[in-house]
Amino acid sequence: MNISLEGRTALITGGSLGLGLAMAEAFYSAGAQVALLARRQGPLDEAEASLLAKVAPRGAAVATFVCDVADGLQIREAYAQVVKEFGTVDILVNNAGKAATRPFESVTDEEWQADLDLKLFAAIRLSRLVWPHMKAQKWGRIINLLNIAAKAPGANTAPTSVSRAAGMALSKVLANEGAPHNILVNAMLIGFIKSDQIRRRYDAGDGSQSFADFVAAQGARLPMGRMGEAEEAANLALFLASEAASYITGCAINMDGGLSQVV
Repeated sequence: MNISLEGRTALITGGSLGLGLAMAEAFYSAGAQVALLARRQGPLDEAEASLLAKVAPRGAAVATFVCDVADGLQIREAYAQVVKEFGTVDILVNNAGKAATRPFESVTDEEWQADLDLKLFAAIRLSRLVWPHMKAQKWGRIINLLNIAAKAPGANTAPTSVSRAAGMALSKVLANEGAPHNILVNAMLIGFIKSDQIRRRYDAGDGSQSFADFVAAQGARLPMGRMGEAEEAANLALFLASEAASYITGCAINMDGGLSQVV
């Protein structure tokens, strides 16, 4: 299947590293104009350079914007800059987030609020900004990157599992409201994918094994016997962003190699 995003503009939060960067590479290679949002300029510069070094169809472009998406004012300012640069946003990928899992009684009000601001309200605010244009042109795609704990939260998974479950409900609400306007909204529920978050988990360890051995050992416990690659998640995002997924909306798709026991 040859997927083209030529003539489309995609905005990806958390776009400088890991899954965000892999999705940016896939979209850029498919001809999209790609706007990357992240908190730090250095990684954004490196991401932009890596994209520009790739061969891409005519019309593909990339621009980067420093933005802490937990801050509503920064979101509005960054979005205005994206529109000034590219004119529109046709595809929104809400990817920014980090793992935050602890016993419930240890999570403070401030930590709950910070997690909700980053993982839920950022998606709400950005979706609200892109909605009028998508509705007017009768075409839009919103992809929310969540976690398999959104469907099957376990003990000691607060606050992330709660924020992600709310993100799944948001995806369904937007899908139902967007369907008459050809705005398709889906969620990707991530399991163990080799990314910067896995790297941080390794760095927090005792260093007794190499990163490759760590990834192999963790992956061996999964049904497929390995961790997923960021590029594999990007392939799903590319499909959902394209015309090939023109009748798919309101879905929460496990991207976990069979790990979740909930379909």
